[in-house]
Amino acid sequence: MIKAVIFDMDGLMLDTEVILNRFWRQASADFGFEMKPHHPLAIRSMCRYYSEPYLKRELGEDFDYQAVRAHRIELMNAYLAEHGIPKKKGLDKLLDWLKDNGIKRAVCTNTDIEQTKKYLTEVGVLDKFDELICGNMVKVGKPAPYIYINACERLGLDPRECLALEDSPNGVISAATAGLNVVMIPDQTEPTEDIRPLLYGCCESLDRVIGLLEKE
Repeated sequence: MIKAVIFDMDGLMLDTEVILNRFWRQASADFGFEMKPHHPLAIRSMCRYYSEPYLKRELGEDFDYQAVRAHRIELMNAYLAEHGIPKKKGLDKLLDWLKDNGIKRAVCTNTDIEQTKKYLTEVGVLDKFDELICGNMVKVGKPAPYIYINACERLGLDPRECLALEDSPNGVISAATAGLNVVMIPDQTEPTEDIRPLLYGCCESLDRVIGLLEKE
């Protein structure tokens, strides 16, 4: 029986991965590097421990990850301040259903705790979660499993009692390696053949997860 549902944030609850893709490429270009569309896709839900060496391999050892990332954050924050943070379909409906049915809710994201609280406050859902486990709270984030292991420990639950919701392959790998049941709500790319065996299910939107849980 599922006793907790654990949510990724960017691309899962917030429709921000397309924006991340855009500004990773723009920030890289401003520093003289040509980042292709597949590069930001590859580092979705990937912490710096993995993403920095990946981008250096792809773009060159002189790629200044820290400076480009800081510039990307500035560009993205300015855009979101002007246009607002887009929320994914079905988020509020799913969160309310989980609360009504006594199922715990947590967030597992590589984003730091301050930014996570800011984003979730702005879209009006921060108070709907029992726990926030963020990238700066673990030594190594996704796709390593530690952030999900930490989440289960904080919730006081066995990983098999938890359902993880992820939009990207790296997030799926993190949760599956930690032993959770994983449902993918794809954003920008569909699950590949190597990812499908790791999934408990796949839904086109967050509200469709309710149907899976009602079958439990």
